[in-house]
Amino acid sequence: QQTNLELLKEFKVDAKDREYQLWKRNPRSIELFTPAVFYEKIDYIHYNPVIAGLCKFAEEYKYSSASYFETGVDEFGLFTLLRI
Repeated sequence: QQTNLELLKEFKVDAKDREYQLWKRNPRSIELFTPAVFYEKIDYIHYNPVIAGLCKFAEEYKYSSASYFETGVDEFGLFTLLRI
């Protein structure tokens, strides 16, 4: 906001809960009715940074849960709370 006010104007939205929006919001709920479907969806999420070229392996991306599913180490403490 402090460095490029002209660019920021492009992200202005008419919403009750925010003034600006930087990404599309198009949530789509999917029923995770079996463990196989759960792991299919989590794999899709984990490999998005790889496909985008942000990392070579999914578990290398710092802000992904892929390393937890690979190593069992809960760096952020999130999965311990959720008991996944």
